[in-house]
Amino acid sequence: MARLAVAAGYDVVLSNSRGPESLKDLVDELGPRARAATPREAAEAGDLVVVTIPLKAYRDVPVEPVAGKVVIDTNNYYPDRDGRFPELDAGSATSSELLQRHLPGARVVKVFNNIFFKHLHALARPASAPDRSTLPIAGDDAGAKAEVTAFLDKIGYDAVDAGTLAESWRFQPDTPAYGTIYSADPKDWEREAPGDAEKVRSALAAASR
Repeated sequence: MARLAVAAGYDVVLSNSRGPESLKDLVDELGPRARAATPREAAEAGDLVVVTIPLKAYRDVPVEPVAGKVVIDTNNYYPDRDGRFPELDAGSATSSELLQRHLPGARVVKVFNNIFFKHLHALARPASAPDRSTLPIAGDDAGAKAEVTAFLDKIGYDAVDAGTLAESWRFQPDTPAYGTIYSADPKDWEREAPGDAEKVRSALAAASR
């Protein structure tokens, strides 16, 4: 995502749990539009703040620096990695709703969680391209979803509105809209295939709990 954003003219601030120095090679590759920082510094710097961490660590996201901002949530719930969350197992909440509760002043939008990172980079296309792919988004704030849709357009994707954060389960793991709709061969994840809006909408409608 950082590569696509820099290519589209965005300034990017990257952070991780290992410290800014661990991102030196990536920042050097991305060029002068990118820099590394601590998680709090990145949260303070960003107009759009992207959360890409294991779900079990979502409470570590700084709260105050993202107040009033759009937060893009790319997370997925994997019990083997994250441990058990009873409300997620019961279907009484989604992982994005948990993040929104942790960040009450932010406007959370779910996106990017259903596409393999290599496909995300390979499938980006200009707005006029006939083989442009579409990503589902979900959120409770219409303005935030509009901002994320504009960001997606600039980095090479269309958007389909999947509803509220409560509806974001429709493109979480083990649903038809998760992963394989952008793969030419489910057994070979190196081969990508465009996922157009009709395909994404059909996959969202086919999801069940």
